[in-house]
Amino acid sequence: MTVCRPDFTWQPPQGSCPRARVSSDRTTTETSDEGNLAPARSLRTLLEGHRVSRISVRGIAVASATAVTTVGAVVGVATGDSSTSNDLETTAASGATLLSDTPAGEQAQVQSATLAQQADAIAHAADADAKRSTEEAARLQAAEDAKSKKAEAEKAEEEKAKKAKAELEAKAKAERDEEGQVASRSASRDAADIPVQGSYTVAQVKAIAAQLVPAGQLQCFSNIIDAESTWNYKAVNSSSGAYGLVQALPGSKMASAGSDWRTNPATQIKWGLGYMNERYGSPCSAWSFHQANDWY
Repeated sequence: MTVCRPDFTWQPPQGSCPRARVSSDRTTTETSDEGNLAPARSLRTLLEGHRVSRISVRGIAVASATAVTTVGAVVGVATGDSSTSNDLETTAASGATLLSDTPAGEQAQVQSATLAQQADAIAHAADADAKRSTEEAARLQAAEDAKSKKAEAEKAEEEKAKKAKAELEAKAKAERDEEGQVASRSASRDAADIPVQGSYTVAQVKAIAAQLVPAGQLQCFSNIIDAESTWNYKAVNSSSGAYGLVQALPGSKMASAGSDWRTNPATQIKWGLGYMNERYGSPCSAWSFHQANDWY
């Protein structure tokens, strides 16, 4: 009695084994004595029982090889070839081992490698960002340093200019003071040489001033007299009592230059020139103060 292998879902009746006819696209089995056709199964149908959710390329190749071997085994069984049957068992067993040879470990290794690559990429990007940040900070610091140096240089130049200006002003003041002292000495010498008159015109008073005041200070002296008394040597301020060309307050101060301070413009000019030199350094310095304060 011939017994068919139990690997297939369809079994022929005992006593008669099916003959297999293999076509290009499917395998068809039929009985020799009853002539009944068995259900045909395509290669894809045979493999459906072995489908897995995830399978590697290697597993697909093994599955395909196993399927081809299975088809060959069907032919061998139909013809009574036992060696083909044994090959089927060996190949099936090997195939099962190879399919299970694609474990989650390989997938874990791939995932680990991918994560490592991602970590390397993130670290590289972080390093690049840090480098850019460092370069930007250095650039900003250099710009700030340059700005500070420029400000310091400008401040130094400004201080230098102020110092030079102060030195020039001090020198000019010293020259004016010297001129004032010369003028004062000149007035002391020459006031007594001016002839005394009963009255004086504005022109005569101005002529006396030109004799007593140094030429470099005469204009400044004249500006003050214009503002204070308009060259009236008898001018009196009704509110304060200031008197004379230079509006001395009180007028009796001018007695230090001469007892005739009320009527002699030369005495008033002498006293006024001395006051300007002692208080401000020169008539021009006195005039500068007068312009800023409207008095001196």
